Amino acid sequence: MNFHTRKLIAALLLCSGTAVAADYPTKPIRLVVPFPAGGPVDITARTLAPRLGDALGQRILIDNRGGAGGVLGSEIVAKSPADGHTLLLCTTGNAINVSLVPNLPYDIRKDFAPVSMVAIITSILVVHPSLPVKSVKDLISLAKAKPDALSYASTGNGAPTHLAGELFKSMAGVKIVHVPYKGAAPAVIDLISGHVQLSFISAPGAMPHVQEKRLRVLAVTNSKRSVLLPEIPTISEAGLKGYESEGWHGLFTPAGTPRPAIDRLYKEISTLLRDQKISSLLAAGGAEPVGMPPDEFGKALHREIEKWAKVVKASGMKMD
Repeated sequence: MNFHTRKLIAALLLCSGTAVAADYPTKPIRLVVPFPAGGPVDITARTLAPRLGDALGQRILIDNRGGAGGVLGSEIVAKSPADGHTLLLCTTGNAINVSLVPNLPYDIRKDFAPVSMVAIITSILVVHPSLPVKSVKDLISLAKAKPDALSYASTGNGAPTHLAGELFKSMAGVKIVHVPYKGAAPAVIDLISGHVQLSFISAPGAMPHVQEKRLRVLAVTNSKRSVLLPEIPTISEAGLKGYESEGWHGLFTPAGTPRPAIDRLYKEISTLLRDQKISSLLAAGGAEPVGMPPDEFGKALHREIEKWAKVVKASGMKMD
């Protein structure tokens, strides 16, 4: 290929990108939520979709495709046309699945293009009030004194709540029995009943019970204090330095989507996330808006994949 041919191709690509920026989107956008309707990811999607659609000048149609821990819906997007008209709103679980799910039918690092981390989910470490602990340090001391005497509830094998518990055990050097449940509701019910003693769970499902003194909150699992619960310390602050288990919701397109389309999506979503009304609606679901740029989100995704792969390997966990 000679110099003039290369210049011509470069010029054509530049013109193509400019055209995409000017015309995108040209039809309604399909937003795949790889989880059932009514859950936290679906709530985030339905909070953002109408306003984002208005900003883009096209309707955004939410398509709930639950199953296999987010794998089924994600696969649909991975195999969709790379034109910016099919989006995926997924979670920390997608990063965990890389090392947890055998024969994953896509590679999240190669088959998707990151648009933005949309929100960080506030999760908390809660215990049954009968447990004689008032802090993370107390909990670690008790667990060390009584190996395997305590149990923690998760929302299922391989779920982020399971990974959070295994990370805690590994970093604290304690033995606590894992008890998986099929979702947050049954996990919280058994925690309130005292059948299990603690859990690492999203704040909205547990805080009403904390306020009624049926549960006691020790710390948030996030890397820094939540703006939703500013008075509660992080686990790292409260006695287990360096601990961080942060759930998130993120927006992706199929790999190969023109960068001007990705940039347009990010521009509109980041503007939307600064809106106070949207922030308040997300907060009701325990989510804090982020608006992380595409390249930064891509780097964060790689870090998450590596981090949770170590936890999966160390624990020997398997998907149900």
